Amino acid sequence: MATYEWPQTVKGNNILWKLPQNIRMNDNIIVREDEIAVFLRDGKAMAYIDRPDRYALSSLNVPVVGKIVEMLTGIRQGAEVYYLAKKPFDGKFGSKQPYPFRDKEFGIVNLRLFGEFRWRIKEPSNFINQLVGTENLATSAQVEERIREQIVTSTFDALGEMKERGLLVLDLAANLNEIEQVVLSKSKPHLDPYGIEVMKISSLYITLPDEVQKAIDARTSMGITGTGYMQYQAAGAMRDAANNPSGAAGAGVGVGAGMGMGWQMAQAMQPPPPQSQQPPPPLAAAPAPGKPCVKCSQPVPAGMKFCGSCGANQEGTPCPKCQTAVPAGMKFCGSCGNPMG
Repeated sequence: MATYEWPQTVKGNNILWKLPQNIRMNDNIIVREDEIAVFLRDGKAMAYIDRPDRYALSSLNVPVVGKIVEMLTGIRQGAEVYYLAKKPFDGKFGSKQPYPFRDKEFGIVNLRLFGEFRWRIKEPSNFINQLVGTENLATSAQVEERIREQIVTSTFDALGEMKERGLLVLDLAANLNEIEQVVLSKSKPHLDPYGIEVMKISSLYITLPDEVQKAIDARTSMGITGTGYMQYQAAGAMRDAANNPSGAAGAGVGVGAGMGMGWQMAQAMQPPPPQSQQPPPPLAAAPAPGKPCVKCSQPVPAGMKFCGSCGANQEGTPCPKCQTAVPAGMKFCGSCGNPMG
């Protein structure tokens, strides 16, 4: 007669532990408050003990452990025993491959996701029959790996469904809580057959490619300052020039250009003045006056041959002798001295 229990030295953070040897008739089993003992034969669960106590597997205790005693009195007097932990466990998940998310503004965006989950064994019979008996998963690490794979798949499914409802890349950060709840509901029908319950999805974090994150940061900055895309790009180029360590001249140009761009941006952000305060349109320039009249000194427009005030010929009277134009009022020709009178 032997007594068996799940040693505290190997319990640690394990979800299950297999007794190294088969249990037989008249052996004793110790089950603690946070444990379930499962008895298997041929890979199928036959009986469970989920109440803490010390159980003697003998005919004297048939009313208590009748199914187990019946199992042990067969041809093969022995059965495998697994201990299962009742407490919840915490795990982490992450996508091994990026998820291509088609966004109407940024095109195809490769998303990566990370998060945490809390889970427990909800139905011991399903857990043992499916994961341990059928799929031969015998360690906590193997079980958690199966849960992680399912949560990542459910997250991709949730993102696709919410995208069809209009979710954009820019909306991801504001909808993480909703995404977590959708993932939780989508995981349930896939994990229930294994007797596993995911109790909570938390700390979901979705990462974007660097170029997309920079574009979102730029758009946010433009929204805050009210600048246009070209102005923002110009300002960024000037900032880069100012930070260029190639020489003082280049740095000076960058700083000066940046200050000028800053002034333009500030001017662009100012509201236009009211209609009544706007400056009047400039007056049309007056035509330039011509030269004074040779006789009355009144201005004569350029190109006019006679004065509009006194009628004097502005080109003069031809000299009768040499035909040189002599201005009005002159008594002698300035070229040949011939009298004009």
